[in-house]
Amino acid sequence: MSIETEPRTAHSAGSRLARAAAVGLVAGFLSGLFGVGGGILIVPALVLVMAMDQRLAHGTSLAAVLPIAVSSTLGYALEDKVDWPVAALLAAAAVAGAVVGTYALQRMPQPALAFAFAGLLVATAVRLLIDHSDAGGRGGLDTVAVIGLLVLGVTSGVLAGLLGVGGGIIMVPAMVVLWGIPPAVAKGTSLAVIIPTSIIGTWRNRHHGNADMPIAVTVGLAGVLSALVASKISVGMSETTSNVLFALLLLTVAARMLWPLVRR
Repeated sequence: MSIETEPRTAHSAGSRLARAAAVGLVAGFLSGLFGVGGGILIVPALVLVMAMDQRLAHGTSLAAVLPIAVSSTLGYALEDKVDWPVAALLAAAAVAGAVVGTYALQRMPQPALAFAFAGLLVATAVRLLIDHSDAGGRGGLDTVAVIGLLVLGVTSGVLAGLLGVGGGIIMVPAMVVLWGIPPAVAKGTSLAVIIPTSIIGTWRNRHHGNADMPIAVTVGLAGVLSALVASKISVGMSETTSNVLFALLLLTVAARMLWPLVRR
């Protein structure tokens, strides 16, 4: 009996890693294309495809985001599409926010996490569809601008730690609308900020046993190449096309996550 069970178990583990790799390829492409960490796809995919519970999916997603964000950032940096001073301010605040978010993750009920994540997706999709800002470039970093960026960084860090996303889904639109940073530069800057946020958040989640590292590594490494390719495509993409496609994706994922909860 043990002889039959061992191959079956190995096959099951291999199938699980194959599904994780497929999730990583798609998430990496979305990361490079839209300037997000990829968590908006990784979290629901881990729940729906990998049958993870909501809390573990959030922690695993944040770990998987790291190599994807590094690859995506490299693509934007090679095109000189990263605002490094802004990235430094956002990152300093986001690290503190990630600590708060991972703390809250341990205490929120799983249905509440799912509803919060789906609500964030819907809000982001609406913003993408109705905003037609023409960002011509930011001005100097005066006191008001610095304070605003620090607040944005803390907020994105909290969302990263709590919901398992990189924070780009709020950083990118905020940089475009509030600071006039061109969309391609906002995406590259957001991805640079996601790197330290993911490191701190993952360290905290591992401390609480809230991250499946083999799955996270598989997802993250699978997304590296597709993220780099997509970042090259994104630099020349029409912003309107990018926004509409991203919004439709977000709404689809949100609906798929909410349907089982509403039925129950």
